[in-house]
Amino acid sequence: MSIIASAAFRTIIVTIGVINVFLGLNVGFGGLQTLGWQGTGVFFEVTDQYLYLIRDSHMRFYGGLYLAVGLFLVVATTDLRRYHTALNLVFAMIFTGGLARLTMLRPDVFLGADLVVSLTVELVLMPILYLWLSRMLRADRQTVPLPAA
Repeated sequence: MSIIASAAFRTIIVTIGVINVFLGLNVGFGGLQTLGWQGTGVFFEVTDQYLYLIRDSHMRFYGGLYLAVGLFLVVATTDLRRYHTALNLVFAMIFTGGLARLTMLRPDVFLGADLVVSLTVELVLMPILYLWLSRMLRADRQTVPLPAA
């Protein structure tokens, strides 16, 4: 594995991980209203308190998932070979989340300035990271033999 390629890859993964931790904490502990770390503003009105609390609970769960994914990404950089399968799964999950954005059928929103970076990370960077990791590990296998089982 090239030291420069490995360091660049790990830096990108740690950055994505830290962003996910930030988002996970913001949503996991703040629910639908969030903790306000990404800005504040009234964007909905609660008309059914019980239903709101159910959806808020679901959003907190999703925030917890983001938090866990972010923590995993940071940990995974300590041993790319060991965690490569799980990393590929996370890349696929993030890619799938990006595809799900498209179902809103509002390109003016998902291609708008507020979301285009996220969408690009999800739909472009994730496949690049998948291929990059595969190439680094393949090159590593060719230069350093795997230990016998």
